Amino acid sequence: MIAAGSTETALAFVEIGALALGLALLSRLAGRLGITAVPLYLVAGLAFGEGGLARLDVSEDFASLAAEIGVLLLLFTLGLEYSDVELRNGLQTGVPPGLTDMALNALPGVAMGLVLGWHWLAAVLLGGVTWISSSGIISKSLSDLSRLGNRETPSVLNLLVFEDLAMAVYLPVVAALIVGGTIMATITSVGVALLTVMLILLAALRFGRRLSRLLLTESDEGLLLGVFGVTLLVAGAAQLLDVSGAIGAFLIGLALSGKVEKRAEQLISPLRDLFAGTFFLFFTFNIDPADMPAVIVPALALAVVGVAAKVATGWYAAGRLGVGRKGRVRAGTMLIARGEFSIVIAALGAGLADGPELGAVAAGYVLITAVAGPLITKFADSLADLGSPSKPGRGGVEAGSRRNRRTPAPVAP
Repeated sequence: MIAAGSTETALAFVEIGALALGLALLSRLAGRLGITAVPLYLVAGLAFGEGGLARLDVSEDFASLAAEIGVLLLLFTLGLEYSDVELRNGLQTGVPPGLTDMALNALPGVAMGLVLGWHWLAAVLLGGVTWISSSGIISKSLSDLSRLGNRETPSVLNLLVFEDLAMAVYLPVVAALIVGGTIMATITSVGVALLTVMLILLAALRFGRRLSRLLLTESDEGLLLGVFGVTLLVAGAAQLLDVSGAIGAFLIGLALSGKVEKRAEQLISPLRDLFAGTFFLFFTFNIDPADMPAVIVPALALAVVGVAAKVATGWYAAGRLGVGRKGRVRAGTMLIARGEFSIVIAALGAGLADGPELGAVAAGYVLITAVAGPLITKFADSLADLGSPSKPGRGGVEAGSRRNRRTPAPVAP
């Protein structure tokens, strides 16, 4: 019995070790190519997942939990770069871009679903799939490409926050419609979700400095465990109330300030990279490549429209902040990738008559945009230069954390 258990544990160590080494090799290759490693992780998941070249037999529970933690840590570190003042300004000024984002990106998905002859509810779900950008992929790309301090980045973050908050309404509504709940049950579910988001947001803005003081310690070990524990605790509580745990993790990062903020970023970053790599790898792990040819046409058509719509959205949002041409293009291309939320939305409709077709189209669409997004944004400046005369003195932006700036930063091109 003990020997059998030891053998099973040893094999698990070998599998996880091989997984970590594979991610390390992909990360090094991405560094050589000068791109974020996200597209390589996604393609690797497709190659070694369901129906791929070789099935990587890693515990499903481990993979799922590690992937979820990866998303939470990505959003937590994203929140560290976003001050409470910027969030207030974003919520005040981000509604017009957010509504534009919804109109330009959700309506094509709804229209495609209706053209394919699906039930209207499946079409509405496809609209959600095409609407929501991937906070996980975008936050990883912002970090890898050193754009967290760019002038256009607040416009990107404003849209991500708007989308995440909108999900607190969208997901309970469609879930209630799918199960055929009463109007009162739907209203109650949405009300609880909105109340939860408001309470977490108010607590982050009002008690952030107090939380920072409570977590502050000279011990790196104590600080790491405290920050990690609080992030998972708040994210888990949010999910129990049918609110995205990503919102809770983001707001905890937002709440921290001062010495705790700086040290937490240094301590969490290696942990984030480990779990985030697992998330991106297993994101495409259950997609069977054999299912792709049947849905490639609608998925590719939606992807082309989705790329253009997100670029237009980012252009508009960054322009409202006075950002120049290059910064607007960077903002738009950064928003292209769809990911975790899109898959969650498609999974909600698995039991519908059109559920299998919805899942296949969503998987193809997400895979295309998740791979293309980071690659396109890598060359955003070159795209902005196409057809535009070069202007001296307009090529650079100041990088680094916006919180550490003591003088106004120049407007990025």
